[in-house]
Amino acid sequence: MKRENKFVIAIEETMVQEFEVGADSAEEALEFAEKQYNNGVFVVSPGEVQFKQMSIVKPTEESTEWRKF
Repeated sequence: MKRENKFVIAIEETMVQEFEVGADSAEEALEFAEKQYNNGVFVVSPGEVQFKQMSIVKPTEESTEWRKF
């Protein structure tokens, strides 16, 4: 049986990786971590998925809200 309808599905994953940072304050730690991330030092490698969801994005008349799975 041939299926005629075509759908585009978007899948989003949230991954988590922890990095230990020494700093004098929480704000300093966050600023340092952001710089390390932007400079490619802190890299979230494929690992533990904490959250995932999907949605139909096309055709637009068939689009759906995000759905956890």
